[in-house]
Amino acid sequence: MKMIHSYWAYLVLALLIIATVNAIIGLTQNKEFKDKDLRISLFTLIVTHIQLLIGLGYYFMSPSYKALKTVGMSEAMGNPGLRLLSVEHPLMIIIGIVFITIGWSKHKKQTSDKAKFKSIAVFYGLGLLFILSRIPWSQWFSQL
Repeated sequence: MKMIHSYWAYLVLALLIIATVNAIIGLTQNKEFKDKDLRISLFTLIVTHIQLLIGLGYYFMSPSYKALKTVGMSEAMGNPGLRLLSVEHPLMIIIGIVFITIGWSKHKKQTSDKAKFKSIAVFYGLGLLFILSRIPWSQWFSQL
């Protein structure tokens, strides 16, 4: 489960960067919001939600969750490594995915192409920042 979660994360990050950059380019160059833009944004939304489900499944089987249950929240918050994996990473990823979901929902209500690109750019960009802020980088590159 950890391997799936780790490798799927590469796909999520790549698509999220592509979707955000695509929206920024569309916004700054006043492009028309086409089917390609819709598909990039939608596929990114789907892949991030799948990652959330995989991550939640793994979280409750992970050593960090078991350690959190054993030592308690106050002890876990005093341990930077345990805090990152058991509290900060899951919370920030969920917040990031919430922003991505809001961006997708808001873009559907927009009537102009510029507003659609702006919704995707802002909310997917915020989601990307939240996700990047709490990736356990030291473990991430050891997966390669």
